[in-house]
Amino acid sequence: MEHTEETCARAFTALADAHARVSEALGAALAASCGLTVNDFEVLVRLSAAPPPGLRLKDLAPAVRLTQPSLSRLVARLESGGLVARSGAPDDRRGVLITLTPAGRAALEEAVPIQTRIVRELLLDRLTPEEQDLLARALTRIGERR
Repeated sequence: MEHTEETCARAFTALADAHARVSEALGAALAASCGLTVNDFEVLVRLSAAPPPGLRLKDLAPAVRLTQPSLSRLVARLESGGLVARSGAPDDRRGVLITLTPAGRAALEEAVPIQTRIVRELLLDRLTPEEQDLLARALTRIGERR
């Protein structure tokens, strides 16, 4: 299937616009309700899904699309707020694992309904059920790492 420059430009612009609208709305809603940023939320989501004993910074950074120094500052802020904890990696004296604390889990439980509402209002409610499924499947495929 050949993609014209126009199709590629339209797809890129539509994706960028949708991402910006959702990110801006989610950022404002999370800040107002929970005091979290979108990056804070994504880190908490990734940590909540991680198997014990947690994630290393070097593994978390690409998952949340942040550099290690940026993520390190974000984790330090979350740690000072009691939302995450750092501990030594059992298999590496220099390694540090990041885990979600009970307070972090509570913050995430407060934030998830906000995220769900924003995604519904700005994305899913505008689509038929079939389009919603197609969107979810397409974005999952696009987001898969090779």
